[in-house]
Amino acid sequence: MCYTLSMSTLTIRTDKDVERALASLTEGGQSRSDVVRSAILDAERAHRRARLRAEAEALRDDPEDVAASRALTAEMDAVRAR
Repeated sequence: MCYTLSMSTLTIRTDKDVERALASLTEGGQSRSDVVRSAILDAERAHRRARLRAEAEALRDDPEDVAASRALTAEMDAVRAR
């Protein structure tokens, strides 16, 4: 079997703060590319968690959803009690 890894190239402009951060993050031997890829993936995970948290909070604050959840809980408790 042969697998081909396809990667694209991203070019960014860095300022002195970004260069300082990259220097700090690559002190352990990690390449600049690895550090940037990791940062992008970390940012995406944080973004996804924030979206899920906002969705959960919206459901928690929705009176209709809370009522439906309580009704389902009561129904399940009744089924278990049989």
